[in-house]
Amino acid sequence: MRRAAGLALATIALIATGIWIGFNVNLLPVVASANAPVYDDLFKLLFSIGIILFVGITIVLVYSLFKFRRRVGDQGDGLAIEGNLPLEIVWTAIPAVVVLFIGIYSYDIYERMGGMTSFHDHSAMLAGASDNASGIGAELASNIEVKAHPEIANTEQGKRYWAGIASMDDPDNKTLPVDVTAMQFAFIFHYPEGNITSGELHVSAGQPVQLRMEARDVIHAFWVPQFRLKQDIIPGQPTLLSFTPTKPGTYPIVCAELCGPYHGGMRTNVVVHDPDSFQTWLDQNRQPAISA
Repeated sequence: MRRAAGLALATIALIATGIWIGFNVNLLPVVASANAPVYDDLFKLLFSIGIILFVGITIVLVYSLFKFRRRVGDQGDGLAIEGNLPLEIVWTAIPAVVVLFIGIYSYDIYERMGGMTSFHDHSAMLAGASDNASGIGAELASNIEVKAHPEIANTEQGKRYWAGIASMDDPDNKTLPVDVTAMQFAFIFHYPEGNITSGELHVSAGQPVQLRMEARDVIHAFWVPQFRLKQDIIPGQPTLLSFTPTKPGTYPIVCAELCGPYHGGMRTNVVVHDPDSFQTWLDQNRQPAISA
């Protein structure tokens, strides 16, 4: 009984320590988008589980090395132990429950971020923005082959988007649409509403942004660590990525898929302005519409 009670107390202390470390030791970069806290909750949970497993396994390993080491002069064989059904059930059931819980929780977060949103919702979000597409975005749109897949989203003009992270709460219809072209080895950002093309992404804090991303050659990935967002960009599969920046500043955009010999140099920045500064940037870079 004493040994069982001691083991139970040690287990409780280990779990409590792991949870405390996971939720109080911050290893993540600054939070700069409204999406980030949701992902951070999942990271903290995974970090806590990792700490519990690492510390627990290390303690058992070190204890076993000393407790069951071969003594000096011992030349005999070890005990012939074959199987322990209760132990095998326990060390199979616990990981199974943990993995199942993580899977369900991860799915819930993915759904809340829009990854499982019906394409009918995407159609409503894209209809207005796609009417204004021009420049690089329009050129890319004209080259896309429309394929019938249930997991992609339609616009009124027939252009289809793979879902990505595309669910947004925007009752005031203030979403900023931006066409993103990924190519070896650069990102190009086009703002249909102002006919602006830029090598950096400029957005306004507090304003929802919808990136309509396409790749011209190979698979790329759009990753902003401070936003906790990463989305693959696959040739022939236009993808949506929606987010709301919250903290003004300049943050790196990194291609997180090996896309060629200069993959490591495929970087740029997202500049999050306050609303007045962003409007100034738009006014300074706005280009006149090109008449047909």
